[in-house]
Amino acid sequence: MKILSIGNSFSDDATRYLHQIARADGCDLLTVNLYIGGCPLSLHYENMKKDINAYTLRVNGFDTGFLLSIKEALLANEWNYVTLQQVSNLSHKYDTYQPYLRELAAYVRTLCPGAELLIHQTWAYEQGSQRLVEELGYQDQREMYRDIKAVYEQAARDINVKSIIPSGVVFQELLKKGIKTIHRDTYHASLGLGRYTLGLLWYGFLTGRSVEDNPFNDFDEPVTESEIEIAKEAVKICTRGNVANSATFYKS
Repeated sequence: MKILSIGNSFSDDATRYLHQIARADGCDLLTVNLYIGGCPLSLHYENMKKDINAYTLRVNGFDTGFLLSIKEALLANEWNYVTLQQVSNLSHKYDTYQPYLRELAAYVRTLCPGAELLIHQTWAYEQGSQRLVEELGYQDQREMYRDIKAVYEQAARDINVKSIIPSGVVFQELLKKGIKTIHRDTYHASLGLGRYTLGLLWYGFLTGRSVEDNPFNDFDEPVTESEIEIAKEAVKICTRGNVANSATFYKS
């Protein structure tokens, strides 16, 4: 399986452990992230139109040091999935998505007609985060989550994407299960449990395989056995009956 993400630091978080989680389950999975920190859809669109070598190439969770364009990446392999997303601080405002998302989706489908296009749903900031309150104007992180979820569903409908990878949903499940910290700076995923949960989610969502017995445990910061079990349970809830090619949206 080959996955290309046109994203930013949030897709970097989601794919840090994805290849290794798959390998631990005996699955051959290539994950490539086109990385520009804080990159919105509007900048992806400009880079696409100008065919700029603006992206740092991240392969299987690691930085290669190479720069390339969206076009080069799309033509470099026979991708099974290509993911798109908005930058986190604009993810709740649908007027920031278009016309850029439609143009990007059309471009991907033209150059990679055999790939399934997916929307990667980003997540809400930490409760009490300065960015949540002062920058975005939310008092409760559940309000940001609610808006993100609704906007990503609208985006998926507008570009006729069958499935949304529910990263925002799985983080809410962790909070419901009593996990206190899932961010490293109140908005990016934590280097251990946060990124691990996202990787598990993507793996289960894209392959349809159970993550219950996945033995991967090589983290960039400590994750306890109890946290591993909570992450697996949260992913199980979010992927139950919902695989990327199932033509269904995830509903919380």
